[in-house]
Amino acid sequence: MRIALVRQRYNPYGGAERFVERAMTALSAQQLELTLLARTWPDGAGAGEERRLVRCDPFYIGRLWRDWSFARAVCAAVKSRSFDLVQSHERISCCDLYRAGDGVHRQWLDYRKRGAGTWERIALMLNPYHWYTLAAEKRMFESPRLRAVICNSNMVKEEVRRHFGLAEAKLRVIYSGVDLAAFHPQLRETWRRRKRTELGIEDAALVFLFVGSGFRRKGLPQLLRAMSGVRGAHLVVVGADKELVRLRRTAEEAKLSGRVHFTGGQGDVKPWYGMADCFVLPTLYDPFPNAALEAMACGLPLITSLQCGAAELVESGVEGYVCRDPLDVLELARCLNLAAVPGQAQRMGAAARSRVEPYGLENMAQQLTQLYAHLLQTRAP
Repeated sequence: MRIALVRQRYNPYGGAERFVERAMTALSAQQLELTLLARTWPDGAGAGEERRLVRCDPFYIGRLWRDWSFARAVCAAVKSRSFDLVQSHERISCCDLYRAGDGVHRQWLDYRKRGAGTWERIALMLNPYHWYTLAAEKRMFESPRLRAVICNSNMVKEEVRRHFGLAEAKLRVIYSGVDLAAFHPQLRETWRRRKRTELGIEDAALVFLFVGSGFRRKGLPQLLRAMSGVRGAHLVVVGADKELVRLRRTAEEAKLSGRVHFTGGQGDVKPWYGMADCFVLPTLYDPFPNAALEAMACGLPLITSLQCGAAELVESGVEGYVCRDPLDVLELARCLNLAAVPGQAQRMGAAARSRVEPYGLENMAQQLTQLYAHLLQTRAP
């Protein structure tokens, strides 16, 4: 079975890229011939003898031209080669399957406008990149070639159905897989004391962890304000973002600099899961962040919002807490304080690990392979 996977570029801190890496590794064990269509992809990222790389890297200036030119190059490459199925992680109209790992752009804009000021809303409405992305999204979902949409959460499935009216039979929910052996509560024994010593955090302190880029979308500004209402706890922020300097200044002005620690982007996040007590991601919109799944696998409870697909795995007070409104700083502070009750984070962390154990890499690969086989068997003559 010859499968093409499409992802434009590699970001070592990106959740979608980590999914592609894991999918390629897991699917290679299923005796599939995989070809990756990308601008560039580093050696060793999902490597394997069954993986091939086709570079689709035309010249561009600006992100609109970047996405448009890549889509044209991919469709040209697909037309000149023989694939049984083309699975895209980008909004292109020449794919058989689309994995909606980035969610629905129309929905994300709705959420972003809600928390924006007047001038920012006007800028969003006039931005040509958003117009292009909305049009590309519409063309893809209306394409007669599209046979299935892989949704990484039920939240995304409902958004696709609501905005584009796709039939139930085309929508498949397949959660991302996590390496349950690599991401495990035993990381605490190796990294807890070591990383806390590096940051000057005492062993008895409660540590909240935030991992991700796109600080504004993932709710870091609200989280910093909420931390002012939590006594004694620390927050560790792992991620690279253009707003890092501004938010570091915000923490200093709020007199949180001694309790908020910015590490920048990290190639290996496992040590940071091992040193923390609770994972926090009060995102404005996130289809299903891999970091949430990894953290829960490491035995960390999850505090997130209803606008995050990972909330589907959390019952408030059991595996963590779900905030109804990510812009409500008081509600977020309340959830943080509930998690700070002595012994609560440890109890919820054990439940979080149990909750994600069905979502290993092998299970994900089996579901994808079964979907591929079904699509090939039902292909029109």
